[in-house]
Amino acid sequence: MTDLSQNAARRAIKTRWMLLAPALIILAFAASGPLLITLVYSFLTPGDYGGVVWDFSTDAWFNVFLQRDIFDDTLGWSDAHLSIFWRSVKLSLLTTLACLVFGFPTAYFIATRPKQHRDLWMLLIIIPFWTNLLIRTFAILELIRNEGTINTILIALGIIDEPIQMLFTEFSIILGMVYVYLPLMVLPIYASMERLDFRLVEAGYDLYATRFQVLRRVILPLVKPGVIAGSILVFVPSLGAYVTPRVMGGGNQLMIGNLIELQFGQGRNWPLGAALSITLLAIVMVALLAYVRVAGKEEVQHG
Repeated sequence: MTDLSQNAARRAIKTRWMLLAPALIILAFAASGPLLITLVYSFLTPGDYGGVVWDFSTDAWFNVFLQRDIFDDTLGWSDAHLSIFWRSVKLSLLTTLACLVFGFPTAYFIATRPKQHRDLWMLLIIIPFWTNLLIRTFAILELIRNEGTINTILIALGIIDEPIQMLFTEFSIILGMVYVYLPLMVLPIYASMERLDFRLVEAGYDLYATRFQVLRRVILPLVKPGVIAGSILVFVPSLGAYVTPRVMGGGNQLMIGNLIELQFGQGRNWPLGAALSITLLAIVMVALLAYVRVAGKEEVQHG
């Protein structure tokens, strides 16, 4: 009887693997395959008119952070690349912070509405996802350009005499990315708040805690996993954003995604573009590992 049970278990496991095989093959070729090709390209030599020459070279990785002076052949930091990396991380962090500032009270507001009204509020949050990203970006551009809605209203009211330059600045990029990624912050925080027992909030007030103390000592610790998840969901795509920085920055405020596209396009340096892509992937992986570590600690602390 034991042998029969073991054979049945082996057959069940074999059947599961056979059923999973098509999906695993697709994942291997559709996900791991392109990443492997990109990694291989990063160790090759750029072609004269794009593409790669199959000669091993580490110049692409060398040029990610360093550069060689064309006159005296001395080594130095690649200031252009480092400034773009720094701008990308800075704008992504500011976007994440801004989404948290606006997303947390929004999620709290929805979670405290009557149940029959929450679906309507969530629908209003999700509706922007039904519109193409480029259309949403141009909508924000139309608001803040020199002849846009905001400047036109301010001039008509006599508040300003000439348009305020908001477009093609870091502010415009942050504004565009906050508008695009704000729902990604609201949804996980709302999911955590929906499970929150608000009797604990009432108990905090009964113990004469202030609103800030209730927020810091009761609400935030309980919804912290949602805050962390929302921050990761906003930080990761904003770090590799291409469309919004390209449209709102006008080519003057490049981010990592724009730099990678530039190397594969006008720069015709595919190995450098591949090395930059792997570097971006490494940064994202560090952020995800940090999230997993923090989330793991939260699960241990809260059982």
